Amino acid sequence: MKYRKFAAADTDVSLLGFGAMRLPVIDGDAGKINEAEATRMLRHAINGGVNYIDTAYVYHMRQCEAFLGRALADGYREKVLLATKMPYWVIDSPDEMLSLFDEQLEKLKTDYIDMYLIHDIRGETWDQIQEWKIWDFLVKQREAGRIRFIGFSFHGESPAEFKMVLDAHQWDFCQLQINFMDKDIQAGLEGYDYAVSKGVPIVVMEPLKGGRFTSIIKPSIRACWDSLGSGRTPAEWALRWVANLPGVITILSGMNTMEQVEENIRVLSDADVGMLSEPELAKIDAVAEEYRKLTAYPCTACKYCLPCTADIDIPDIIERRNSVDLYGMTKGTKFEYDMYVPVKASACTECGKCEPECPQHLKIIEIMKETTEIFKQA
Repeated sequence: MKYRKFAAADTDVSLLGFGAMRLPVIDGDAGKINEAEATRMLRHAINGGVNYIDTAYVYHMRQCEAFLGRALADGYREKVLLATKMPYWVIDSPDEMLSLFDEQLEKLKTDYIDMYLIHDIRGETWDQIQEWKIWDFLVKQREAGRIRFIGFSFHGESPAEFKMVLDAHQWDFCQLQINFMDKDIQAGLEGYDYAVSKGVPIVVMEPLKGGRFTSIIKPSIRACWDSLGSGRTPAEWALRWVANLPGVITILSGMNTMEQVEENIRVLSDADVGMLSEPELAKIDAVAEEYRKLTAYPCTACKYCLPCTADIDIPDIIERRNSVDLYGMTKGTKFEYDMYVPVKASACTECGKCEPECPQHLKIIEIMKETTEIFKQA
């Protein structure tokens, strides 16, 4: 396993981090973790050199932290940097933060969290985070020895939002969505470069875009990958692309089979900065371009269609609709739609106000109908 220095902790972090959002479950129920298999996978990963474990209060219908508390028994807790997150949206006032944090410690069966993040920061929630003085609360917990390092996971819409958050406090680390397809999504590579310039280490989430790069691979995409030679899988190329970024300290993968654990350990035991040639990087860019050519609805997220009278985030819905065509209806795609889309496509009232505003002349009402049916049948 390759390791990278996390200077604040004066420790080495495994390049592969175990993301616990997509553990194996029973009967397709996200709240019923297959504990025997998930524990076997987790401990196999730790025994194989993985020392960064990421979870959150809301993962697996709020069952994941308690599972990890049990799975990290028998001395495994002491072998890892444990990360979890503050879900400020599940409480009604800042007065409840302490009881929520105490609950997380109890579930995880630990006295402290190594890597504690404010979960899912984005522009529209930043005022609440500031008003509630969540940073001050976390600093007090750090001073009490109950948190070692403070970070945040970012799900905002632009590098400008990310820079605003990063500049607000002296963060120990941050967590960003980065992969070869999402160079300009959320914080993007511009945000990555800014974090590097400020000396803030980066934890990467969604390196395989929620498993989409390994689901349905269309013939033209397959041909692009095959042109790289070497017999590496699309997942391996995608992980190597992220590993090529020197500001990244660990790459989270939401593994749900032992085969995925073993493959990712193999790949990230033999991937590092400078190990991709310029021709290989160019061909990976060609894969990204081919994906874009196959996009059914060329939405540019200009937001001229907003605000929607039904409060639908139309560009986000269209991106998710396109994702189904490009990558297939994966468990991750369905999970993210159900979990993270507050107003579904089905809320469309067909008022028609959005369509004349679209520079791409998209038939938005029809797209909303299609999306509703696709996710209803999934």
